[in-house]
Order: sequence, then structure tokens, then C-alpha cells
Amino acid sequence: MVHTLPHRHAGGAGPGRGFGGRPRAALPALCVTQITSWGILYYAFPVLNPAITADTGWSAGATTAAFSAALLVSALTGIYVGRVLDHRGPRRVMTAGSVLGVLSLLTVAAAPNLAVFSAGWLLAGAAMAATFYQPAFAALTRWWAPDHIHALTVVTLAGGLASTLYAPLTAVLADHMSWRATYTALAAILALVTIPAHALALKAPWPPAAKGPAHAAGGRESVVRSRAFGMLAATFTLSGFAMYAVVMGLVPLLLQRGYTTTQAAWALGLGGAGQTLGRTLYATLARRTGTTTRTTALVGLGGLTTAALGVIAGPYALLVALAVVAGTVRGNLTLLQATAVTDRWGTTHYGRLSGLLAAPAHTAAALAPFAGAALAAPLGGYPALFVLLAALSAVAAVTSLGTRPPRLPT
Repeated sequence: MVHTLPHRHAGGAGPGRGFGGRPRAALPALCVTQITSWGILYYAFPVLNPAITADTGWSAGATTAAFSAALLVSALTGIYVGRVLDHRGPRRVMTAGSVLGVLSLLTVAAAPNLAVFSAGWLLAGAAMAATFYQPAFAALTRWWAPDHIHALTVVTLAGGLASTLYAPLTAVLADHMSWRATYTALAAILALVTIPAHALALKAPWPPAAKGPAHAAGGRESVVRSRAFGMLAATFTLSGFAMYAVVMGLVPLLLQRGYTTTQAAWALGLGGAGQTLGRTLYATLARRTGTTTRTTALVGLGGLTTAALGVIAGPYALLVALAVVAGTVRGNLTLLQATAVTDRWGTTHYGRLSGLLAAPAHTAAALAPFAGAALAAPLGGYPALFVLLAALSAVAAVTSLGTRPPRLPT
């Protein structure tokens, strides 16, 4: 169906541009590059890490710490990336990020010692900030507004396929060559797919941001200093920590309850399918609920599913069903975070505000696997950990009640 846009949205359709000035190739290109960037820079590591430690003698803790450092760098670099995106658009940022990603993987592959290996991952962290969801969301929000939820849903659905495609491919490559050769091959794929896609598909003119509530309220800095922004950052940080700790803790939780590794893996995998399902439902949810209500409900539901997993020991089918529901909530939370700034303050400073909002949440996500594992033992096991994580989500649901910006005078 073709929607007629008001004249103020029309940027003039031209070669390679969709109706209303939207670059026709941007959405499919970003779908492909999100699958490839996430699959190679993120999901290949857990597949290759056992081979890395076996070959080099480096401890799994040390190599995993290097990878976590990349996630921390990504969170901090994302603030600067967001500011650049607001002014210059996604083409240079994402193309440079792709180049940096290739160089980082080649550094990792050739690393003669742990220090160089870690330096490679620090570079990879900067590449993640410039190629993962944040810049893609900024591009689609500016080009597709006010219909950006559909575009965001499509690209996150594609991103959800990253582990499905690249984890098995990485395993196949690792069966036939060393981990160093595997990372070199993956770097070549990253270069061939993402560099030309970002350079060619994102070259449409960057439209000026609409003057939304953020502009009317006094600009970006007033938003950042506002109570609503602080409460939103706290909500996403607590919720993100709990969510990623649950994902990493689900398998050990089920193993501790006597289920097999295969059963635990199936529960985790089906939870991922639930995440994809959740993303398809978000547009409908957004049309039928208010911003604050939607935030509180989704964060609260995340806490309820986490608590249920912590207190219900079986049967196995019920635990799988809970994992699917938890995944459905996670899928909605991804899009909730992608639209949080636009829903409250418009698109004027989307890149900068989303970068600032995401930094503490991404930092919490990077620390969650280690913190969760460290807390499980003194708490007496993973069931108690899940109850604690549910309590954190409950706190996040409470803080979400304060995320509504004050109503502006007309």
C-alpha cells in the first residue's frame, strides 16, 4: 500500500530514492549489514573462544574479559557516534565502522599475545558502536519518520537472524581451519558485505530533523538534565542488566535443576524465537498503549517471567513456555528502547540522546554475565539469582513511572 505523505515530508523522489525522499536501498541494506555485523563481530566469539584458549593457553576469563571490554568501549563510543549521526548522517559513520571492524578482526587473528588480542577487541568495540543497532536506528528514525516503527521492526527482525546464520557458519569454518584463519575469513566477509553496502546504500541526503518536543523544551541539554531522561536511563539500565543476566543464566539454571545440556539449549533457542515473535507485535502494542504505560508494562512483564523461571522447577514444557514468553518480552523491549527518545522528545537530537541513554544500559549488559555468575554462588544458586533479577526489574518498572516528560504549554 502506498501512503501519500504531506508535502513537507517529500524530499523529491530521485534515482535510488523511495517515495518521500527515503533511500530505497537503505532498509534492505541495513538488514543485511546488521545480520553480518552482529554475526561476525559478536556471535562468532563464543563459538571460537574454546579454540582460542586451547591454542594459545590464554585463560577463558582473560579472553572473555577482552570481549567484554569491547562491549564497554561500544557503550562509551556510542555517545560520540550519536552526536556525529545527528549532524552528518549514517553513511560515513557506518562505512568507517565497517572498515574498523575488518581491521580489528585482522588484529585479533594475528595477535601474538594477549595484549594485542585485547587491543584488537578494543578496536572492535568502536566498530560495534558505529555499525550495530544504534546508528541503524538513527538512520531509519530520521528517514522513515513518522512511520519509523515499521522500519525498526524489520531491521531488528533481520538482526535476530545473526546468530542463526553466523554461529553455524563460524563452527563449520572452525572445523576446517584454525581460529585465526576463521577470523580472517570472517573479516573478508565483513568487508565484502558491509563496506560497499554502507557506502552505496546510505548516500541519500540527510534530512533536517523535525522540530519536536526536544526543540520546544529548550534543546538537547535540557532534555539530558530532565528528571524524565534520568529515570528512563535508570529504567533501561536496571532492566537491561536483568535481561542479559537472565539470557546468560538460563542454561546454568536448567542444568542446576537436572535438565540436560540439550534441553537447556533448546529452551534458550526457543526463547530466541519468542524474541522474534515479540518484535512483530510491537507496532500493534505501540498503537494501543501510551508511552509510559507501555514501558512500565513491558519492564514489569520481564520481571514476572524472570521470577517465574526462578521459582518454578518444572515440568520442562512449562519452563520452555516461560522462556518463550520471556523472549517475547525481550523482543518488545528492544523496540521500546529504539523508540523511547522519539516517543518523548521527537527526532531533533535522536542520535545524541539515544547514545547517552544507551551508554549505561549497554555497560550494564556488558557486565551482566560476569556479575550474574559471581552472584549465583553466594546466593545459593541460579533460582535465587533469578528472584533477585526479578526484583531489579520491579524497581525498573517503578522508575519507569517517572519517564513521562512534563507537558509543554501550547
